[in-house]
Amino acid sequence: MENHKPDGTVKKNLIEIITRKINQLPEAERNLLENGSTYIGLNAALCGLIANSLFRRILHVTQAPVAAGLPMAVIPFLTAHVSYKGFVSLPLNTGDLHCETCTITRGGLVGLVFGGLYPVFLAIPVNGGLAARYNSALLPEKGNILNYWIRISKPVFRKMLFPILLQTGFAAYLGSRQYKLLIKALQLPEPDLEIQ
Repeated sequence: MENHKPDGTVKKNLIEIITRKINQLPEAERNLLENGSTYIGLNAALCGLIANSLFRRILHVTQAPVAAGLPMAVIPFLTAHVSYKGFVSLPLNTGDLHCETCTITRGGLVGLVFGGLYPVFLAIPVNGGLAARYNSALLPEKGNILNYWIRISKPVFRKMLFPILLQTGFAAYLGSRQYKLLIKALQLPEPDLEIQ
């Protein structure tokens, strides 16, 4: 049996049709479709800054606030922005993602992993390195490293539970909203077709 995948020209035409339809939407709805991943990235940056602040307090790190804060905002922002764009927005806009449940699930998972958990895990080595450099906290001996970081991280993860769940819910909601806007755009008539 032959593989019935669309060739390059059919895919290109489909993308052009979807783009034309999206451009017919009102500006606020079009912005949500085009810039939704930026909102996810901003929330991830906020989660990174909160996690950074919590680890700095626990480890008594007072030096280098900008040196720790800048990567804790920029890296989660870029990671969440690019991953949401690649896993949700781009497949929606190219016609590769057809299912609302799939869109919500993908959005929620990207929000959970890249927007919530990743910034918290990223804060551990950043602030651990600063604590070791400035001797602000008593760090473990070689045999107790894993137990030490688990014990230090538990209160941070407890406090970060709400921001992580909020990020996950927001990303899932945004995926649902983008799917509905795309369906709405696809139901609009073509602007250059005349009804006979």
